[in-house]
Amino acid sequence: MPSRFRSAPRLADGKAGWPLVGALGATQIVSWGSLYYAFPLLLAPIEHELGWHRSSIVGAFSVSLLVAGVAALPAGILIDRYGGRALMAWGSLAAAGLLALLSRTGSLGMFYLVWAGLGLCMAATLYEPAFAVIYRSFGADARKAITALTLIAGFASTVFWPVSAWLVSTLGWRGALTTLAALNLFVCWPLHRFALPAVTQARHSAPPAPSAKRRGVPWNAAGFWFLAVVFAANMLAFAVLSVHLIPLLGERGLTTAQAAGLAALVGPMQVAGRVVEYVFGRRFSVTTAGMVALVLLPAGLLLLMAAGNSFLVLAAGLALYGASNGVMTIVRAVVPADLFGRERYATLNGALSVPVILVRAVGPVAATFLWSATGGYAGTLLGLVVVSALAVVAFALAVHSRASETKAEAP
Repeated sequence: MPSRFRSAPRLADGKAGWPLVGALGATQIVSWGSLYYAFPLLLAPIEHELGWHRSSIVGAFSVSLLVAGVAALPAGILIDRYGGRALMAWGSLAAAGLLALLSRTGSLGMFYLVWAGLGLCMAATLYEPAFAVIYRSFGADARKAITALTLIAGFASTVFWPVSAWLVSTLGWRGALTTLAALNLFVCWPLHRFALPAVTQARHSAPPAPSAKRRGVPWNAAGFWFLAVVFAANMLAFAVLSVHLIPLLGERGLTTAQAAGLAALVGPMQVAGRVVEYVFGRRFSVTTAGMVALVLLPAGLLLLMAAGNSFLVLAAGLALYGASNGVMTIVRAVVPADLFGRERYATLNGALSVPVILVRAVGPVAATFLWSATGGYAGTLLGLVVVSALAVVAFALAVHSRASETKAEAP
């Protein structure tokens, strides 16, 4: 195994960073698992017991994603000002209380209110605040630490889909939610409260240069807006396929079991992409890695369009799609700092996360309308190819624009 893979990411003070990465990895698995991945397993039993229409139940989850998107920027500002420990600890504590409350609800209005509150918890506990903590703690090794974190957190669905299914079948959906609340209280809260640094290295660093003080959300920079387009377009393709992939494959004549088997390829390919990034990432700039990952997505989608019912070609398309998404999770975290600097990283990343999270909420619904209007997924796939190709162009423009802006800023 390459020594680069064995070596630990280092904190800014030179100490090995595995304890912090491990703590955040554990909390990311539980937070993603309980706030995001458990929902599909709760849907049917809630519908059966309470008699609500499925679209009404799914609507509450969409509300939580919309709230998380709106809250991403304020969360980033708070982390830049106070650090991540307090926000993430309070987010886990609130998640525990709200999940417990959700287990007792019988009112649709209360159901929506609780999920709106859980959206705030998502903004306080998922990837964006965790990435900000890493950037404030690891300095030059932040990219390696983020890659390691996403490798660990990538198992959230692998762990929590079967765990949630078992909890629902054993304890019912109310008991399952109570258990998920306990995991947030007894796993996430203490790790966020006691394993995260109270004052990260950024607080002890030298005062920023005058140009760095202007960094934050560069609203007037063309590169910022191009980057926002890149991230939103890329997430649109991922969000749509994550919901519609099984029925899309069903249109090609695959059985449900065959479609599920092919879809299962995506997760391992995401991990494979992150492993390659971890081992070889230092040989390439993050902008190079981002361009490769972005190009893989339309290539994979074109294969899906051209595959017909060919199992091997469909598998090749999904492999490219999975590898692209695995690397893009890292790119979305690292490129903002690479292009705009680490000062006020959490605020900048929070601003760029707003369109990403909003698209994740509305993209699958919009794709449903497109599918209905066109009578199949061919039009949807074509639209995603266009959108993902747009992301490639926008990324090239973002890098070029930022290079020009940096020259203009130079004394």
